[in-house]
Amino acid sequence: MKYLYLTVLALLLSFSPLVHAEEFVEGMEDVPLLSGMQQISQDDISFGNEETRLIEAYFNTQKLKFKQIADFYSESLPQLGWIYQGNRGDSLLFYREGETLEVVKESASPLIVRITVKTKP
Repeated sequence: MKYLYLTVLALLLSFSPLVHAEEFVEGMEDVPLLSGMQQISQDDISFGNEETRLIEAYFNTQKLKFKQIADFYSESLPQLGWIYQGNRGDSLLFYREGETLEVVKESASPLIVRITVKTKP
C-alpha cells in the first residue's frame, strides 16, 4: 500500500502545471503574478456576467524590465491553456476558450504594465 501511495503521489506531481507562482493577479485567478510586480488596485476594472467579461489590471515595478515580464508570461500562460497569438509592439496577445488576454507595456518610466482579459466578440 505504501508503494501505491508513493506511485500515485509521483504521478500527480509529474502532471502538475509547471507554473509556480506564489500569487495570482487579483480578480484573475488563472493569471500568475510575477514576483516584483505590484498591482495598482485603484486602477482595476472588472465587469461582466455569465456570458461575457472584461477585467483589466495595472501593475508597476521598479525591479523588472518589460522583456522579463514578457518572457514570464510567454512561458507561464501556455501552461495554463492560453495560446500565444503574437505581439504588436509592446503587447503580447493570447487566446483561450473564447477569451483574449493581452499584456501591454503602458509606460517605460516608471514601468507600468496592463493585463486585460476579455470575451472575444
